[in-house]
Amino acid sequence: MTATIALAGNPNAGKTSLFNVLTGARQHVGNYPGVTVEKKEGIYIDQERKFRIVDLPGTYSLTAYSMEEVVARDYLVNEEPAVVIDILDASNLERNLYLTVQLLELGVRVCVALNMMDVAKNRGISINVDKLSMLLGAPVIPMVARSGIGKKEVMVASGEVADLSAVRPKLEITYGEDIDQALAELTDLIKEHRFLTDTYPALWIALKYIEEDKQIKDLGKGADPEVSARLEKIVDRLSRHLQKTLNTYPEALIADHRYGYIKSIIRQGVVTYHHKQDRLYISDKIDKVVTNRFAGPMIAAATIFGLYQFVFVYSEVPVGWFEGFFGWIGGFAETHLPEGLLKSLIISGIIDGVGGVLGFVPLLMFMFFGISLLEDSGYLARVAFMLDRVFRIFGLHGSSVMAFIVSGGIAGGCAVPGVMATRTLKSKRERLATLLTVPFMNCGAKLPVFALLVAAFFSENQAVFMFFITLAAWVGALLVAKLFRSTIIRGASAPFVMELPPYRVPTFRGLVIHTWERTWQYIRKAGTVVLSISILLWAMMTFPGLPKSEEHGFDNARKKILAATPLNTASGLDSQKMGDDLSPQAESVRKALLRVDAQEAEAALKHSVAGRMGIALEKVSHWAGFDWRTNIALVGGFAAKEIVVATMGTAYSLGEVDPEETMGLSKKLANSPNWRPLVALSLIFFVMFYTPCFVAVVCISREAGSWKWGAFSMIFNTLLAFMLAVLIFQIGSALGF
Repeated sequence: MTATIALAGNPNAGKTSLFNVLTGARQHVGNYPGVTVEKKEGIYIDQERKFRIVDLPGTYSLTAYSMEEVVARDYLVNEEPAVVIDILDASNLERNLYLTVQLLELGVRVCVALNMMDVAKNRGISINVDKLSMLLGAPVIPMVARSGIGKKEVMVASGEVADLSAVRPKLEITYGEDIDQALAELTDLIKEHRFLTDTYPALWIALKYIEEDKQIKDLGKGADPEVSARLEKIVDRLSRHLQKTLNTYPEALIADHRYGYIKSIIRQGVVTYHHKQDRLYISDKIDKVVTNRFAGPMIAAATIFGLYQFVFVYSEVPVGWFEGFFGWIGGFAETHLPEGLLKSLIISGIIDGVGGVLGFVPLLMFMFFGISLLEDSGYLARVAFMLDRVFRIFGLHGSSVMAFIVSGGIAGGCAVPGVMATRTLKSKRERLATLLTVPFMNCGAKLPVFALLVAAFFSENQAVFMFFITLAAWVGALLVAKLFRSTIIRGASAPFVMELPPYRVPTFRGLVIHTWERTWQYIRKAGTVVLSISILLWAMMTFPGLPKSEEHGFDNARKKILAATPLNTASGLDSQKMGDDLSPQAESVRKALLRVDAQEAEAALKHSVAGRMGIALEKVSHWAGFDWRTNIALVGGFAAKEIVVATMGTAYSLGEVDPEETMGLSKKLANSPNWRPLVALSLIFFVMFYTPCFVAVVCISREAGSWKWGAFSMIFNTLLAFMLAVLIFQIGSALGF
């Protein structure tokens, strides 16, 4: 039988590191049912047992202030895991024990993993593990999760806790005479009416009512409105009494007593400090430089530029391999497949469409590796801390920074988790302004478009242009946020407090896992969503086909070329099928025939459903420098931004006018008469700011609570993007670029 173990802990306590060390490649990521919070599960196998490991969202408490806390608490209560491994940061024991106390109050079976013992030792902190275990009434195992030290001991102890038949007594803390009396009254009433006791302990329900826990109160109103009203009346009486006598609120007093309980544990010889606590630790010394008001932003800019330099320099060769591989597949299909719709579908719809997207996998893999390195080292948290000063100028909250970074603030993220990350913002106005602007970030779906255009037109300074594109996205998002906060979403900014995790040396295993997770999500999307839409767009770019009269016109053009061809030259063309080299005259005829084929394909593309749509839009889009092929790609980008590259690959394959040689899409664009650097720059800004993808729009609507905000995001973003593209193209054209 497989026992389930849940991993709980504060953010930055090393929970994910332990999960990766335990499960390795035996893990998968999804979402919890009904919500969009990420759910990670994996398998741990030792010589005797098999465990299912569930990595709960990081949380500081079990009070329902955020969706992550609700998800973590609901899982513990409803799924009843055999044991909960509570990961603590040994160098910050007091704060981390707050969640431990709440877990013990809830009555779950707990095994404490005392992580980062190496950091605590370096800071001159020693912990009496046996004493702590005795006082908590739960096993405490010292470990260093990122290197795997102590993982076997933690799993052995967890297995022993899971095998215990006796139910562990729930922790009961004294909260002072006033609260204890109210708790007794509430508990008696809850037990008398069996109010929610099938799910939660009676004392715990009473505590949640006093703490004004919205989720529990909503559950109570649904279960028995009358009893719930009586409980709220008792809490209201307690609250008024505490405000009169102590000038405080019940939830604040409960937190004080919990920390008092924790201090009493620590002061019983559990923690010993070997030097003064006001000394500067290594992380603090580094922070004095990297978070400096003047040096910090310059270091951050240099770091991001270095990331792009690393990505483009080292990904150039593998990207070339991928392009060559898909080019070889396309050439093989061109040679061996019979003419017809199936051949067109495979080459233009699948190979040129999906292959154009998958060709950027090496570049994205290097990008994800670099971002994981910055994230796991703790540096990205410093970037968020520094940007808080800037964000306040534009009416946003410091917590908005992480939503921007998750969305692709450096590059390679995704707008969907970025939109969901806004749940941590307590202010509704700041939350709305953030979720409406995070889609401007350069997500992993936009990156192939930028990489394609930069490689085609700005190849000598790729890192510089990518850095410029990143900076433009940030500036644009902040200016739009300021516009929103000054007009439709007015209101004061809320205070911002965040925790800076200590600097760590990332483990190679962790970097590989994080890089592969993000890369595989991109590949999976290319193999499902992008493939489906590429086939649909291929059909739209293929049917209804040319009218018979136009087909006859191209057939006659071929007949004229062949009629003027000497007999020996025609024989030379036939011999090509057997692999013989062509004579110069036969090669000239072959190219003439291929040009007719390409002209016919271009005419058919223009006559197709997508072609007609693109040509109709060209009446407006020409102001921004976009031709009808680009319009087709941008319409496809409404579904997913990767489709822009896939559709351009298909469009330029179907309508390629110069078919003398097989070449990559970037070379096709560079050699196209309709393209030049100014057009590429205009398109970059349009893709950067126009409508979020369909999934992101759905998430914005859901998080904002109304479809009108999703529709507003699509319309406003597209209009803004088009205005910017027109300005860039028209001003650049006037200046002669």
